[in-house]
Amino acid sequence: MISINSTTARNEWSSVVESVIREKPTFIKRTRDYVFLTDIKVLEQLLDAYSFNAEIFDEDDGTVTLVLDEIALAENARDLQSAISKLAAAILEYSEDYYKEFSHWSKGAGKSHIPFVIKALTLNDIDEIGGLIKCRRGKN
Repeated sequence: MISINSTTARNEWSSVVESVIREKPTFIKRTRDYVFLTDIKVLEQLLDAYSFNAEIFDEDDGTVTLVLDEIALAENARDLQSAISKLAAAILEYSEDYYKEFSHWSKGAGKSHIPFVIKALTLNDIDEIGGLIKCRRGKN
């Protein structure tokens, strides 16, 4: 793997960061560990393939429930657009909580949530997150 060692990165921090922003991401090696340092725009491109998928359920009371596939979240609202907005807010709130306790939640089954959590945190906008929720009819 093409990398620079952590001592070089530390000693030349300003130029390393400038290079990451202006040129390309960098791999930094510290003993047996590697760190990937990148500009947020590159991270957004890496996460571009990730979207949120939800099943739509029409309830007997006329409301709509959305159930997210990627993370165990569900929201109910008076109409589809309101349910999408509520689900987007729930995704962002979940992502913030996940990040605060990252070392706990990123293990086991929660590991698969990492790209979705980072995507939501990177977007940090309920409307943008809502725009990525792809809905399909569920089976009642």
